[in-house]
Amino acid sequence: MKRAVLLINVGSPDAPTVPAVRRYLTQFLNDKHVIDLPWLLRKFLVNLIIIPFRVKNSTKLYLQLWTKKGSPLIYLTRDLQEKLQEKMAGKADIYMGMRYGNPSYKKALAEIKQKGYDELVLVPLFPQHAMSTTETAIVAAEKEIKKLGLQAKVLKTEQFYDHPKFVDSFVKQAQKYDLSKFDHVIFSYHGLPNRQVEKCHPGITVDTCSCEKSLPEHGKYCYRATCYETSRLLADRLQLKPTDYTVSFQSRLSKNWLTPFTDKTLMKLVEAGKKKVIVLAPSFVTDCLETILEIGVEYGDDFRAEGGEKLQMVDSLNAEDHWVDALAGIISEEEMTK
Repeated sequence: MKRAVLLINVGSPDAPTVPAVRRYLTQFLNDKHVIDLPWLLRKFLVNLIIIPFRVKNSTKLYLQLWTKKGSPLIYLTRDLQEKLQEKMAGKADIYMGMRYGNPSYKKALAEIKQKGYDELVLVPLFPQHAMSTTETAIVAAEKEIKKLGLQAKVLKTEQFYDHPKFVDSFVKQAQKYDLSKFDHVIFSYHGLPNRQVEKCHPGITVDTCSCEKSLPEHGKYCYRATCYETSRLLADRLQLKPTDYTVSFQSRLSKNWLTPFTDKTLMKLVEAGKKKVIVLAPSFVTDCLETILEIGVEYGDDFRAEGGEKLQMVDSLNAEDHWVDALAGIISEEEMTK
């Protein structure tokens, strides 16, 4: 059986220029899974307000992020693809595609069709399922598969937030540091609008949900619940007491997003005398603007300005050998695909 694996990541502008960033933001923010508002309101808000006001500042951030190899998210995902291909040689051919921008998932799927695979595994690189990440990646890929008339049997890994191999990989990243030398640990996740989370469990709000304490019955596809479950699993492996760590959410666009906010949490920790803090971001398997700049630079500067001494950002999994081994195992397990 000829098997193809398509790794799907969120994407990045083609260059740190205003035209390229505008193209990327236009594609990204007009996705109804990202901004889940009525069509007309979404078009007005995104194209006449958000993009015109954000594009120059976003370009400055990408200029700061860019390296000689380009966007970290792109080249790190490519490194992962190449190492995974070497690991799974003879078992599967590994492709990569971005949900937005280039290299496109559409181009990858066209090549997969051309080569006539019997089986295709879609692997959105997002540990916790959310409509703005995993769901949009799968929906878009399945739509393109239908359009192309691709006949391969399609399997998919929809999330792996609690998979032992994933958890073990993040534990190994954290263990590169002596956690005893830090006053507190933060598990920071990408934020979401409260309304998107509440769509997963009608009748239960983020204020009435108890997922901070345990994974509730409705929690399998509740982003907030799975973030807390990942944190509990990591804390257990790292031998952290509940008072040793905090779960928080970053990258908010309004006050009606998941709380507590990571930047506000850091300020409270400084006020409480916690001056050495280490941060893991277990919703990101690839380092990108949100981990490198938002936490590593912006939050770090604010933390020190308020009296903090050290804010250590733990590298994401990227193309670490232990993550390559873990992902190969996840892909190979049929129970992880549907």
